[in-house]
Order: sequence, then structure tokens, then C-alpha cells
Amino acid sequence: MLLLFVALPLLVHSAPVTTDFLPLDCEDIYNNGSIHNGVYTIYPAGSAGGKPVQVYCDMGCNEDESHGKERWTVIQRRSDGSVNFYKPWVEYKNGFGNADGEYWLGLENIFLMTYRERYQLRVDMEDFDKGSAYAQYSSFYIDPESSSYALHISDFINGGAGDPLSSLNGKPFATSDQNPYGSCADSYLGGFWYTCWWSNGVANPNGLYKWENVATTYLSDGILWTSWRYYYSMKTMVMKIRR
Repeated sequence: MLLLFVALPLLVHSAPVTTDFLPLDCEDIYNNGSIHNGVYTIYPAGSAGGKPVQVYCDMGCNEDESHGKERWTVIQRRSDGSVNFYKPWVEYKNGFGNADGEYWLGLENIFLMTYRERYQLRVDMEDFDKGSAYAQYSSFYIDPESSSYALHISDFINGGAGDPLSSLNGKPFATSDQNPYGSCADSYLGGFWYTCWWSNGVANPNGLYKWENVATTYLSDGILWTSWRYYYSMKTMVMKIRR
């Protein structure tokens, strides 16, 4: 089967970085004068320096009013199936993919950003019929690796997608090779804050990409947000955070 990929134009920008300006996230970059959507370099450890990483910044250009004027740092994006998200723990820890396409920012980077500042999380999703919805949480952070990057999330705002994540509050991150009891991570073909006992729907942003929602052996292995479209596998799903 031949798959055709359509290349979309992407703006890649370079924000001026000095020893006095080590941007923590896209808000810092915007406030420093770089106002366009695109790929930028941030420093998740903030003023401590550390390793720079590239992220996609959603600066609010051409977005609906629900985004407000805040600047979003994209921590995960699924859009075309070009990156395999069935990865071991170490890759979910460090991050993988490319900021100009599909990627996962990395649990360690997300921890470094969220443990010192209060962040919100928004999850945008679109199906293959151009339907869209989102879920937003006013408080989001994760624990360090010593606590398996456990999820802390609260204050849900419904953008039509429903809320499968609140029931995961306090759950550890799980992958196929680091699979705590009760996570059932092997069933989802990805890495996420999983559980065997969902109470408000299943969330699997990092599952198997399915073109045109093609079914596979397991219902739960697609890119899912079942409180919106049940076991329909999404065309796109993006997780982004802001202060």
C-alpha cells in the first residue's frame, strides 16, 4: 500500500539566546520578541542552563478564541504516523521525534519545567472528518523519575472532548519495559499514564497511528480519547502546556 505524505510549510525560528536569556518555555520566547509559531530552542532547567531542546511553539496565531493570548509549548504531537511511539522507558524519559513534526518532549524535560512553575495542560484532537475538540486542565505537573514521573492534574475545562485524565491523578508513567502493576501498558502500544481500570474513558495519545481509523487487533491501541469518540483513532492529537 502506497502512503502519500503532504509536506506542510513550517516556520523554524531562532530566538536570540544569551547567558542572561535562557528561555524556559515559549512564553519566555514570545516575551523576548519572537511572536511567530514555529520551532524554537528552550532550556527546561531554566536559569540553571542545562541541555537545550527544540520545541514547537504555538504562539496563538490563527487559533480559535479558546486558546486566549497565552503561548503554548507543545510537549507531544501526533499528526501523520511518521514516528513510532512504541518506545522503551529511556526514550520516553529523554524524548524523541522532531519538533517540526511528530515528537515527545521527554518526561525529564516536562518534569524540569513543571516542578518549579504552575502549568496548564491542553489536549487538542481532530478526527479524519475534520471534527475537533479539546480538554484543558488548569493545573498540571509531574513528579521526578524516582516517583515514575507520576501525573498530577486537576481543574478540568471541557472543550467538548470529555475528561479521561482526572482519574489518572497520581498514576505513574508506564511503558512496555516499565509496566507497574495495574497499568496494562502492553495493551496500548505506547507510553503514557495508563491504568487497567479507566473510570471516565480511555486516553492513549501515544498509541498506534491508524490511517483513516483502520481497525487493528486491539481496540485500545489507537490514538484514543474515548470520552469524545469512543474507540475511534484520531488523525491528530497535540498536548501543550502554558503558565
